[in-house]
Amino acid sequence: MPTAARPISDVLLTEAQLRRRVSALGAAIAADYAGLDPLLVGVLRGVIVFMADLMRAIPIPFTVDFLAISSYGAQSQPGQVRLLKDLESNIEGRHVLFVEDMVDTGLTLHTLLRLLNERRPASLHVCTLFDKPRLRLVKLPLRYVGFELPDRYVVGYGLDYRQLYRNLPFVGALSAQVLLPNGGGTENDAT
Repeated sequence: MPTAARPISDVLLTEAQLRRRVSALGAAIAADYAGLDPLLVGVLRGVIVFMADLMRAIPIPFTVDFLAISSYGAQSQPGQVRLLKDLESNIEGRHVLFVEDMVDTGLTLHTLLRLLNERRPASLHVCTLFDKPRLRLVKLPLRYVGFELPDRYVVGYGLDYRQLYRNLPFVGALSAQVLLPNGGGTENDAT
């Protein structure tokens, strides 16, 4: 629940910076995937803002599909996921671009990429808007990266804190007063 405290301590990325970088990512993806009819795959919910803007920035034909996942619970190992919604598309022989809002530890993404690779796509690459490499626990092949973020709890542009602040048009560091009394963590996801 939001507090009366100022929720954002400082803006890390402005709306204009985000717009320019997403446009550049879209152009790079269009150049690399021209004539390949790629499938863009995202995990609901955090990726929807980035995915929507990225789709508008890619001027070639492509299709889109989504996964929904959940961790198994407090006793689960990091990176263990339960599929709540699977892809509707058959990805065998397809060029798949996995679109992610943020990659930090990489454990969940590593698990999802392994799952998708078992379905024998023609290619499987990752595009993430935000990267926190200092938190990485596994090596990941990130082909497209928008921004490297500091190890701070950030919100906005799809990133949330307790399902709040996704609608902010910028990315900001969450104020310490808003985080849970126990510290609330330093990561947004364990992706």
